[in-house]
Amino acid sequence: MQEQNTTRFDTRAEFEAQFRACLAAARTRLDLFDPDFAVFPLGSIEVDAALCDFLKRGGVLRLAMHTPAYIERHYPRFIRLLRDYSHLLECRATPKTLKQLTDSFCIVDEVHVLRRFHSEHMRGEAAFGSPGAVDLPRHRFDAIWEESKAALQSTRTGL
Repeated sequence: MQEQNTTRFDTRAEFEAQFRACLAAARTRLDLFDPDFAVFPLGSIEVDAALCDFLKRGGVLRLAMHTPAYIERHYPRFIRLLRDYSHLLECRATPKTLKQLTDSFCIVDEVHVLRRFHSEHMRGEAAFGSPGAVDLPRHRFDAIWEESKAALQSTRTGL
């Protein structure tokens, strides 16, 4: 059983370090929500390699967002992952009725969570080995996912 560990952060560097720790801890499932993923380092070589390894092991990655425009413009490595692992990676965009949501979080294997309290600020916390801390973000993610529609298809035509 993993020891519970909660760490607060308030800088981009600290957030990115916690996100990388989430990727290192991930075994089966990653669920992420952010309005646009502009602060997630999805385009970095290290994150690309970690996500590729995660997906090669059969992990499932789901991203929910308000708009995929930032990912489309700035994360070509992530778009390649989407093409290569479309059976394990899915992205959805929220409807207009959910555009007011401003938090940001990453849920890892139902036991770890990384949260920014507001997407315009870096302040947040990471909780590792804490299934109880995952409960609220899990409920929120599932509701967001259910309402959202497919985005970032694996090809330009979506086929």
